[in-house]
Amino acid sequence: MRSVAPIADRSASKSARTRQRIVDAAAAAFRRHGYASVTLKDIATRAGLQAGSLYYHFDSKEDLIDAILSAGVDAAITATRDAVEALGPGADPVARLRAAIAAHVRVVLSEESHASANLRILGQLPDAIRERHLKQQRAYGAFWAALLRDAARAGAIRDDLDLSVVRMLTLGALNWTTEWYRAGRCSPSEVAAHAATMILDGIVRGASPRRRRG
Repeated sequence: MRSVAPIADRSASKSARTRQRIVDAAAAAFRRHGYASVTLKDIATRAGLQAGSLYYHFDSKEDLIDAILSAGVDAAITATRDAVEALGPGADPVARLRAAIAAHVRVVLSEESHASANLRILGQLPDAIRERHLKQQRAYGAFWAALLRDAARAGAIRDDLDLSVVRMLTLGALNWTTEWYRAGRCSPSEVAAHAATMILDGIVRGASPRRRRG
């Protein structure tokens, strides 16, 4: 005889699924239309709910935005860490960078990912909301900084480059793909391959390095 989950557990599970459906619907709406033009009613309609039902799960639009921002950065962190760790601890540092670039691009270009919605609306949000997520964003930046430092220590990166600038330019270029990418011309994996080639061929040794200024 199959065991039956307690009513409280089933109710909690249903509530969690509904909450996730709301977050997914909001991410899709923000990704397509931006922050300011999307209302809670729009999100409720997309989620197949009454507008008032949203307030059972989220106190406000800002509360919902917080959930999307956290989910977006978490998705990027998880994808890039998993891709790098899959190579093993002794992997070539340039291969680790290449894997991180590919994973980041795949996440931000995924229609199902909250990371793409995150990037689409981040610049439109009030400062107070953005500041609440700085710690999470800095942790992701630190992960990339460590990848670049490891490559530099291995002698793989030109010594005339500032690693902080390289990191910011790299992430800026990868994140900007959400603004111009349209499915059909090429796949996210092909975009990732192009990005890795352009970025890494520009910073690894053998690409006509100049003497560091100063």
